[in-house]
Formats: sequence, structure tokens, C-alpha cells
Amino acid sequence: MVQAGPGSRTGSSVIVKRLRRNWDLYLLILPVLVFFVIFEYVPMYGVQIAFKNFIATKGIWGSPWVGFRHFERFFESYYFWRLITNTLGIGLYQLVVGFPVPILLALMINEVRSKKFSRLVQTVTYAPHFLSTVVLVGMLYIFLSPQTGLVNLMLSWLGGSRIDFLTEPAWFKSVYVLSGVWQQMGWSSIIYLAALTGIDPQLHEAARVDGATRWQRIWHVNLPGILPTITILLILHMGTLLSVGFEKVYLLQNSLNMTASDVIATHVYHKGIIDGQYSYSAAVGLFNSVINFILLISVNRIARKMNGTSLW
Repeated sequence: MVQAGPGSRTGSSVIVKRLRRNWDLYLLILPVLVFFVIFEYVPMYGVQIAFKNFIATKGIWGSPWVGFRHFERFFESYYFWRLITNTLGIGLYQLVVGFPVPILLALMINEVRSKKFSRLVQTVTYAPHFLSTVVLVGMLYIFLSPQTGLVNLMLSWLGGSRIDFLTEPAWFKSVYVLSGVWQQMGWSSIIYLAALTGIDPQLHEAARVDGATRWQRIWHVNLPGILPTITILLILHMGTLLSVGFEKVYLLQNSLNMTASDVIATHVYHKGIIDGQYSYSAAVGLFNSVINFILLISVNRIARKMNGTSLW
């Protein structure tokens, strides 16, 4: 019988001492760990239905194994390229337009000398974040209405023609992304403002002594100071590039703009919930998650090689 050596006993005693010394910290993080285990890892048990022909009466284990049949069906379907193009198009649009805006907003708020005006701007830009998706879409229907919408009334006053933004496929991505930027830019700028407050004021003093203008200090002091934060958030954003939100797309979606609004999330909903094709929808969702995971790993590795900042 193999007995544990003194090294293993020493290691276990060190772990016990650390647990006793920092028990309050471990207790604080315990609810978060339990949450992720229950709601993120335990449901992964059901991923196997993507490789089976799921039959509810037989359960997950009793359903017959079909391998990659559902994935092949998705890759060969008529909607595959439309779903990929729409999802990737909206994701890239959000990245190009939506990602820099909170950075610019944080830099501008940080340069405001009046504290009262700065707080007013922060309050006004934070407020839309607390609107529910349903309320936001309702506002879009009101403001973009072809007959009574404020935007179309302004277009008429300027001599332009009215546009039905919510039914024309060409406008769907812009409506979706720009409304999201308006709603989230203030809230997303908080972390950049926090990073800006961590920059050493002596760097700005030294830049002023050297004769640097405000724009030069923003470019050579502020931006390099928040670059690690920008890199981390960019990596996280790339990990959700194909995870276009379901609720807002579904609420804005109609039969007229379907060619531009049909994304992977809505396709999974229609096939899985409405049509009851659970195995097929699970395969599509798993494919989406795998692509996002590959993007996350790839961008994290590239960021680590370029500037040494990464998630791990």
C-alpha cells in the first residue's frame, strides 16, 4: 500500500492554512462559483443532443446517436450563408462603430473642466442603459414611423423623402447598431473613466512642462494609459462577435426585413422553440459557441504577442 509522503502532507496543510486565513474571501466568491457551476457548466450536459436525434420520450441518453448529421444539415441549408453574413455583418458593425464610441466619450468627459457639466453628461448618457429592450424598440417604432416619426418629419422638412427604416433590409443593421450605441455608450464608458483616473497626474504635469497641448496629452498620455483596458475589452468583445442579441433582433424583425435581420440566434429560436427541432437548434447553437471560442483564443494570443496584455 502506497503511503502519502511528507511533501503531500505539507502541501495539504498549506492549503488548509490558506483556506482558514482567507475564509471570508472564499466565502465571498462562493455564490459566484455556484452560479457558474449551476447555470453555465451543468447545462453543458445537454449539449450532446446536438449529436443525437433527440426524442423527448426517450430522454437524452436514450435518443439515437446521429453524429454530425445536424451540423451537415445546417452547413448545406439554404439559410446558412445568409445567417453567417447577417450575424457577422452586425457583429463587425458593432465592433467598428460601437467599440470606439465609449472610449471617445470617456476621453471627452475626462477633459471637461466643469464638474457639474461632466456629471450632467454622464447622467444623460448613462440613463438609456436602464431602458428595457422592449421599451427601446417601442421608441424606435415611434421615432422612425414613416407617417408620424420625428426622423421622417425632419427629413420632410429638409426636402427629403420619407424612409421606412424598420421594413427596408438596407437600414436594419444601422438601426440595430446605432440604437445600441446610443443605449450603451454611457454605461460602457464607466470602465474607461475609471482607468483614466488611475493615470499618474505627474505624467500630465511633465507633458505640460514639455509644452504638450491637450490633444498631445490625450494621445501620448491618456490613450497609452488605458490601452491595457481597451485590449482586454476588445478581446472580450471579439469572443461575442457572433452572439448578436436575440431579443432586440426578434422585436425589430418582420417579414419585410427578414433577409437582413435573420441571424443565428433567431434561427435557433424558430427551429428549436417553434418547430421543436431541438437537436438541430442545439447543433447550430454549439457551432456558434465554438466559433466564438476560437475567436476569443485567437485574439487573446495575438494581443499577448503584440503588447503583452491578455486575459491569460
